[in-house]
Amino acid sequence: MKLSKRLQQLDDMVLSGYDHIWDCCCDHGFLGGALLSRQAAPNVHFVDIVAELMNELEQKLNRLHSSSKLNSAVQSNWFTHCIDVAKLPLDQYCGKHLIIIAGVGGDLMNQFINSIQKQYSDLNIDFLLCPVHHQYSLRQNLISLDFSLKQECLIEDNKRFYEILLVANYSSSAYKADSKNTKQHKTSKAISEVGEQIWLNKSEAEKSVSWRYLNKTLNHYQRIQVGRKQEVQHIINAYKAIDMPQTFEQ
Repeated sequence: MKLSKRLQQLDDMVLSGYDHIWDCCCDHGFLGGALLSRQAAPNVHFVDIVAELMNELEQKLNRLHSSSKLNSAVQSNWFTHCIDVAKLPLDQYCGKHLIIIAGVGGDLMNQFINSIQKQYSDLNIDFLLCPVHHQYSLRQNLISLDFSLKQECLIEDNKRFYEILLVANYSSSAYKADSKNTKQHKTSKAISEVGEQIWLNKSEAEKSVSWRYLNKTLNHYQRIQVGRKQEVQHIINAYKAIDMPQTFEQ
């Protein structure tokens, strides 16, 4: 099945070097299915708390396996978990983990990440995150946890904007490239509250997306500030301070 632009971008940001990939809040499993089909990792885990969805997905995966649409000689192992994302059993599986969380808000992501980090602070874990809202609070939390940024991007899909962040649960100063991980992201940076890479455009189309997203975000927080529902002037100031280059990145 053809992936949406958002899911395809998430797929594109998953490089080699992971032993376990966790597709959390996986819904119908489209992203995890794509990762499984291309053997993105030896083990792909599908996670959702909705039992009905997980039962349907498990039946679908069993059918794919039995119909040989997945090459049995080289296929990845797959697992389904009907559990809360905050309770991932990472300690039961050895190796390097990538946890993908998409389709939920930044505040809920923070709860998941905080719980996972509290349980497994001794593990080096990468997170691929695509919040539907509350991006600023998510970034603030990642900074407070001393996470580091590997990659970030901004896309528009079906008239909605999405920030996607690939982060590691260790600081940029402590970052070390995995020697076996030849195709992994080799650099790690501090996380910005409003983003940095997402404003570096490579084309007029990307520039249009960036400007429209910035204006939409500013309008959102300015409405909140006018209504005095909460004090967000510092957030408005941070977004107004973004210096978007006028020339394109090569």
